[in-house]
Amino acid sequence: MAKKCQFWKDYDSVSGPVSYCELAAFNRPVNPDFLIKIGCTEAKRKECLGSMELNIGGSAVPVPAPEPKAAVTPVASFSPPAEICKSFVGVAQAKATTKMGSLIPLGILAGAYIALGAIMFTIITNDLAGFIGDGLTRMVGGISFSLGLILVVLGGAELFTGNNMIMTGYLEKKVSGKQLLNNWFWVYLFNFVGSLLVVFLFYYSGIWKANGGAIGVRAVNIAAAKASLPWVEALFRGIFCNWLVCLAVWLANAGRDVIGKILAIMIPIAAFVAAGFEHSVANMYFVPMGLALANQETLSTLLDPAVIQGLTVKAFFMNNLIPVTIGNIIGGAGFVAATYWGAYLRPLLPKKDLIANGKM
Repeated sequence: MAKKCQFWKDYDSVSGPVSYCELAAFNRPVNPDFLIKIGCTEAKRKECLGSMELNIGGSAVPVPAPEPKAAVTPVASFSPPAEICKSFVGVAQAKATTKMGSLIPLGILAGAYIALGAIMFTIITNDLAGFIGDGLTRMVGGISFSLGLILVVLGGAELFTGNNMIMTGYLEKKVSGKQLLNNWFWVYLFNFVGSLLVVFLFYYSGIWKANGGAIGVRAVNIAAAKASLPWVEALFRGIFCNWLVCLAVWLANAGRDVIGKILAIMIPIAAFVAAGFEHSVANMYFVPMGLALANQETLSTLLDPAVIQGLTVKAFFMNNLIPVTIGNIIGGAGFVAATYWGAYLRPLLPKKDLIANGKM
């Protein structure tokens, strides 16, 4: 080599001449500026590599350290609460202006989807408590029941309890009171139709006869318990229920992938079912299903007459559906929609105006 680098070493060994790059031999860190300073150009490195291959069979030669990559700002896997709240105003406007041609089938589907979740709950929990106890049975039942809201949110449907969130659009003055009540009325009605459709289909499917009629007995006992609730208890269970259901819808809108949305729905729904809270649309399936099976001869020897004595259509409406529906509206429209609107979207007066008005 015509001009030797200070890091280039060569000597004569017993086996012959040895030449090598000291930087490479000891794996010393290098950077582009340092290589330029010692004259280690790309051409020079190729020359050194050739000499090393000739003498010792080749070895590494120093190369510049890679330029550090620019820091990548992590992308949030969910939407922040303020953003969700704004999005619900847009959702409220879209729902409030949905044409009847779409509202009817989507309302029926939502009632049917919730009823399918209720069927899952009934079948899975019909004898589960004998194996894992009451608490875990409630939790497993809640997870299975969450199928209904998963189908509504991801499949697309109009559910009365979820549509209580239209209140955000009303408070933001993007939805009129007439539009709000119109949506709630028709969606509620068609949810009922969808629920009764599934009652009809499940009744004639005969699946309730399985496990020696235990599934049918479970359906009747669920209905009887709901129809015998004191009015005030049904009201407050309805409040708790839709507080959690609307939070499930809220959290599902925060998720940005399917798995995230499913988990966001499943956990609050499992909580409300495990606690024994009351969902008006679910009860549109549970109680009519119990009424349809209460007088079945197949189940007559398995049912306790005292249990089904209070299971009547009047008890369904007066003791359950009316107070639960009122509670659902309070829990969803009040505790979730109005509260979050107040926290994130309510127009706030400037501080000087608050002082002038004697509010500070």
